[in-house]
Amino acid sequence: MPRYLSLVKIDEASAPAEGPSPELMRRMGELIEEVTKAGVMLDTAGLLPSAQGTRVHWEGGRISVTDGPFTEAKEVVGGYAIMQCKDKAEAIEWTTRFLKVHEEFWTVTCEVREIAEG
Repeated sequence: MPRYLSLVKIDEASAPAEGPSPELMRRMGELIEEVTKAGVMLDTAGLLPSAQGTRVHWEGGRISVTDGPFTEAKEVVGGYAIMQCKDKAEAIEWTTRFLKVHEEFWTVTCEVREIAEG
């Protein structure tokens, strides 16, 4: 059965400074419990703000290291989920449900990609 990575991209400017609301965290916990019991979720986590991240870049045979925040990016990777689904449609369905637990003021995009096997 194929595995899919859902990269969660958020607009940090639209995210509340205090973080997700308790209601959002409750809905998220219920969905994660459901998707785990369904045998779909293999791993998931949110990431700390980009201000606490570092980019390591390789170009022209040189490494550059840049500490966050990364102001040139409107969206940053805020989390991920690795799911094992029967097909891409199922991965998109679970991802859609994940997005719908957020309040309307959030700007969140998920990029769903099948993981290459072997």
